[in-house]
Amino acid sequence: MSYLRWLAAFAAVVVALVVQVSLFPHLAWHGIVPNLCLLVVVAAALTVEAPFALVLGFAAGLTLDLAPPADHIAGRWALALTVAAFLAARMRQDVKPTALAVVGTVAAASFVATSLFALTGVLLDDPTMSIAGLLEVVLVALVWDVLLTPFVLPPLMRLFTRLNPQWAAQ
Repeated sequence: MSYLRWLAAFAAVVVALVVQVSLFPHLAWHGIVPNLCLLVVVAAALTVEAPFALVLGFAAGLTLDLAPPADHIAGRWALALTVAAFLAARMRQDVKPTALAVVGTVAAASFVATSLFALTGVLLDDPTMSIAGLLEVVLVALVWDVLLTPFVLPPLMRLFTRLNPQWAAQ
């Protein structure tokens, strides 16, 4: 059952990545799009064990770093999504999370991941990142991610819960 969970998780990341880089640029606001890969990672972190979510966060971030039209130094999204997975896993409860807790977790993970990505861009002298534009990028990304949460997280959380080996034996 574990291999099915990995397969489903990576399929979710691939679908999220394809939608994020092909469809969402047409809906972008000032070039900022929702981060579906982040939502997949948060859904995993809220429903399965932390090591799985951390590896998925790194893999999703790395695919986001390498997918065209990436124009930044590879590894920035990998770091950001791994930290977001860690944060979401720490906020996870053993009981079913409430809708407000899920939205709050997405907001926190989005804020931290986008801030970390933007700050590493400033530190690495990325010409597209500036201190002045940092706050706008973080806030718009946070709003996008929170708006998509009710549509993306519930089905993904059900999928990860169904494929979790701990509950499969019961």
